[in-house]
Amino acid sequence: MSNASNASHARQDESEKREPVLNTVDRVTELCFGLFMALTFVGAVKAVSTGEDLGRKMFFSALGCNLAWGLADAVMFLVRTLADRGQRLTLALTVKRERDPAAAVRSLRDALPRALEPLVDDAELELIRVRLAAVPTLPPRAHLVRNDLLGALGIFLLVVVSTFPVALPFLVVRDHVTALVISRVLTLAMLFGAGYALGRYTGAGALRAGLAMTVLGVVLTAAIIALGG
Repeated sequence: MSNASNASHARQDESEKREPVLNTVDRVTELCFGLFMALTFVGAVKAVSTGEDLGRKMFFSALGCNLAWGLADAVMFLVRTLADRGQRLTLALTVKRERDPAAAVRSLRDALPRALEPLVDDAELELIRVRLAAVPTLPPRAHLVRNDLLGALGIFLLVVVSTFPVALPFLVVRDHVTALVISRVLTLAMLFGAGYALGRYTGAGALRAGLAMTVLGVVLTAAIIALGG
């Protein structure tokens, strides 16, 4: 097989192994966040607004709210990503520069999540230390990459798009009571779908997670109604 063919297969394998920009948990949680934001904001606007243009007010108020929160959430995603990456880089640099192997292993152990500490022994951490020590160079500081920006954009779009099933009925249905019922049914259906996907991904039981997320939506809707929404 030619070198060009080998390189092509290598790139294909790398592409297949590449993780998505946002994993299932990120996508589901951001979608639910947008749904809850829009749901609560629609209830708040309904409680304080009247008039023939109530539907338009509710739609554009909810959209504006989610635009703002989507932007804030996207920026915080970048901040969190950069902070996490910086923490990992600092650990790697500390281990690489540490001349005392035992001290380097202790640094690695201190960085382990508490639940993993009993599962990883010092011999395994020593192998990691040796590999880090053998790395020729490490970047001096953490930085964002293209996929981070795509992830932030994805979060922004998920939060904003989730506005529409909650607020769109008020724009297309003249009767506000009917629009409210349609809005809440669509919201609960989307919450069930989000919970189903999350349960399937985590192994917690797709149907159970879908129903749990729906119950959460019902409780939140009841709270909104009780508060005048």
